[in-house]
Amino acid sequence: MSLMNIKRIIFFLLIINFNTINSQEFKPFKSGEWLKYKISYSGWLKAGEATMTLTNDTLDNKEFYHVVAIGKTVGLINWFFKINDRYESYFDKRDTSPYKFIRRIYESGYTKNLSIYFDHNLEKVIINNIKTSSKTEKHISANSHDLISIIYFLRKNFNLKNIDSNNEITINTFFDYQNNEMKMKYLLTEVINTTFGKIKCLKIKPYVKSGRIFKKKESLTVWVTADKNRVPVRVKADLAVGSIRVDLEEFSNLNNSFEIQFL
Repeated sequence: MSLMNIKRIIFFLLIINFNTINSQEFKPFKSGEWLKYKISYSGWLKAGEATMTLTNDTLDNKEFYHVVAIGKTVGLINWFFKINDRYESYFDKRDTSPYKFIRRIYESGYTKNLSIYFDHNLEKVIINNIKTSSKTEKHISANSHDLISIIYFLRKNFNLKNIDSNNEITINTFFDYQNNEMKMKYLLTEVINTTFGKIKCLKIKPYVKSGRIFKKKESLTVWVTADKNRVPVRVKADLAVGSIRVDLEEFSNLNNSFEIQFL
């Protein structure tokens, strides 16, 4: 398993989170929220870290939430396989629909610089490849989200009443010139030990494609706080070679109290 493939999993792992109460009952996030994650390979080697910062912003004379997500390698790995990626999303404050998505990555010499504008009325995107000075238009599925906006959509809107008889939900996404369906399954609620203490979490199983990266389609397990924040605190993945774990390491300016179990 190459470190590049591990990096490509990082942000996907972070998007699997949702809440089980109607979104009108609370606000799970606000401007100023900051999350930091530690990424470990095979249970012991710290391979990287990722941060997500949410702010208010204005673009094209419109007000949006603006998220900047950064992932990078650290320590020894950084000496022979450097990764420094930046993802950004501007999305609507009411329904979290994305307006602009930015992907600017550096992976041991490989670079990509894209900006994507979403037109939900016409169900299309305009992809501006800054590296090649070219533009591409693609059709998108209804209610599509980018890799970042979907996190906040699920935190704000998902309700267990809306899942099917198999406890599953499917969301449309657009990433890397392709439309995709993201399917995940709610398993149960349990208390896990974390850096911050015992946290009551929703345990979720997203479906992935087995093969070159994952051992099987059920290779991922995600734990999301069962409080009003719905923050992902842990992800485990069984890879074709080794495993990866993502843990919430630090946070600040959550909109709601972070609930810790004392019993």
